[in-house]
This record gives sequence, C-alpha cells and structure tokens, in this order.
Amino acid sequence: MKNALPFTPSLQVDNLLFISGQVGVNPETSTLANENFDAEVKQVMENLKTQLQTHGLTLEDLVSTTIYLKDMKNYAALNERYSSYFEHKYPTRTCIAVLDLPANASVEISGIAHFKTKE
Repeated sequence: MKNALPFTPSLQVDNLLFISGQVGVNPETSTLANENFDAEVKQVMENLKTQLQTHGLTLEDLVSTTIYLKDMKNYAALNERYSSYFEHKYPTRTCIAVLDLPANASVEISGIAHFKTKE
C-alpha cells in the first residue's frame, strides 16, 4: 500500500535505519496531540518508538536525531520530556528552529538508528 504522502516512514540501508520526521499525530485518531507541548513531544517520541519497533529496534538503538522546533522557548520542556525516554545513553542531536511544520505541529523529530551486528 502506498503512502498518502511521497515519503517512506522508515528505511533500512545496510545496518542503519533512517526514520522520517515524526510529528505528534496520534496514529489512532489522526489528530495532533496538542493539549500542551509536553503531550505533543510525548506523542512524537511514541511515534519514533513505533517506527523503531517495526524493525525490531528500541530507542537505545538511535544514534542520531534531528529536532525541529517552532519556538525555542519550548527548548527546556523538550529536553525534559525527551531525556525521560533514554536510560543509558543519548543519541547525538541537532536542534533547529523553524518557521512552520506539517500538521501545524510544534515539534518534529527524525532519527537514525543502528542495527547491532550479531556475533
């Protein structure tokens, strides 16, 4: 089945998984989780987890993320929620302020994960 939009949600190339930018749209309701900024970040992280789980990976397998924020005033709140999803190590990260995002989102996060080689 073809996506409604012209992109792939996640794509494996060799031992890397590239995850397209995730916004806080709840996949069950197709609506943005916009009760507040924290709820939106939580949904974004859950969407990232879902993409990883589709390929048998977890957030611990993320090696890099790129975060797009519409308002840098939300930077501290982003860090608080984002950090709660990682136990052992954080992926590398870039955070960029942007003018606008799809679905009128306040935050979007893309990622790159690594498949561990079996020994």
